[in-house]
Amino acid sequence: MKAMVCTTYGPPDVLQLQEVETCKPKDREIRVKIVATTVTAGDIRVRSFNSPLLFWLPMRLVLGIRKPRKPILGVEMAGVVDETGKSVTRFKKGDPVFALTGMRFGGYAEYVCLPEDGLIGLKPDNATYEEAASILFGATTALYFLRKGGIRSGHKVAIYGASGSVGTAAVQLARYFGADVTAICSAANAEWVKALGADRAVDYAKEDFTTSGERYDIVFDAVGKSSKSVCRKALAPNGTFVTVDGQGIAKVVPEHIAFIKELMEAGRLRSVIDRRYPLERVPEAHGYVEQGHKKGNVVITVTAAPEA
Repeated sequence: MKAMVCTTYGPPDVLQLQEVETCKPKDREIRVKIVATTVTAGDIRVRSFNSPLLFWLPMRLVLGIRKPRKPILGVEMAGVVDETGKSVTRFKKGDPVFALTGMRFGGYAEYVCLPEDGLIGLKPDNATYEEAASILFGATTALYFLRKGGIRSGHKVAIYGASGSVGTAAVQLARYFGADVTAICSAANAEWVKALGADRAVDYAKEDFTTSGERYDIVFDAVGKSSKSVCRKALAPNGTFVTVDGQGIAKVVPEHIAFIKELMEAGRLRSVIDRRYPLERVPEAHGYVEQGHKKGNVVITVTAAPEA
């Protein structure tokens, strides 16, 4: 099968398209023919390996010393079950699915094998494969941190970095939970972020939301570029600051996948897609994402979607 392989740590050109052995599912695994995947912040961090010096050795021991131990990156995907292990009962051949591969990675390939009891579910009926492939990383991360912040109806929530994959999901989820949502983003993204459910948008280039006098029950830094010390003055009494940077990996369980599927099918949550690239142009996609200006998600189309 074709796969984009991370040959070592470094810039986007360390990613090379290669022919590799097609995986075979174990007894309780399914093999998925991947239609679409994405380039996430997690993929960028692993490929470039720009971890702080303090975490350099522990992370290298986890990921691989000289190159990634799992060289086919890609942490989310959507596709069609192509083969099942002999003990699989949850899925059958032909099922359309979407999944988080997590630290197994494997999305940048034509096929991936996943445990049937993993972070995988049937694709939402009203979503394309590209839409389904590009919702789980952002939505599960946003869900984890909003719940960590104790979100509830009536809360005032500020989302810093509201136009990225995590931010766009956070705006929609905060709205779903009944919060009053302020999105901090560029002026160019203000209108469509409000269309996702934000009550207002603040242009970070022209206004410091922390000095406006507004107080928030939750300030969620969805891009890891702020800090509690900076945002403290924007917090209400007993308000909470949460950030994707340094507060642990989002803990995801299968029920979260089912919840996101339900919200998508109800029209309460949708994927925002900025650009699409074919598999052979993954290095170019990495270069674009690394610039830090993407709107929502960058999708990689791997194989043709099956006919309806």
